[in-house]
Amino acid sequence: MKLVFATNNLNKLQEVQKLIPSNIQLLSLKDIDCLEDIPETQDTIEGNAIQKANYIKENYGYDCFADDTGLEVEALDGAPGVYSARYAGPQKDANDNMDKLLEALENHSNRKAQFKTVIALSLNGKQHTFTGICKGNITQEKAGSAGFGYDPIFKPEGYELTFAEISMEEKNRIGHRGKAVAQLVEYLNQL
Repeated sequence: MKLVFATNNLNKLQEVQKLIPSNIQLLSLKDIDCLEDIPETQDTIEGNAIQKANYIKENYGYDCFADDTGLEVEALDGAPGVYSARYAGPQKDANDNMDKLLEALENHSNRKAQFKTVIALSLNGKQHTFTGICKGNITQEKAGSAGFGYDPIFKPEGYELTFAEISMEEKNRIGHRGKAVAQLVEYLNQL
């Protein structure tokens, strides 16, 4: 089976490739010559994932899955949420985003947050969604050099290290994307 993973994020692609069974050939957007930016104009994480999966199916004809992820901070009423990638502006700079978030939380003692990933699968004319959540806290400062996005300031529940300080294997095991991908894989294995 061939499936397109609708992402230009090479970090995400590498993470997910390690989780997908070997009988599924994972294609990237580059593999199908999709070089344009796929629209993400919905106001929910679920909506963006569905929009991206539909875009590939409608414009390229491939069965596809797409994800959208947001960091939801309790003290900020769920922000940055669906706007996580461009929280500090359209340049989508991870350090700018983390700096803005740390500044927004400066006077907050409640640092509870969760990463939420929704995967939308368009397969054989049907659509399915899978949701993974990882609860944790926002740290006071950045720590670690692994991972990407907000990983250096997110400490998952039960851990003393940030996502940027643990291995990719461990992050995949406990993390939001790993949980959503596990549901996707379980579904695909039943076909």
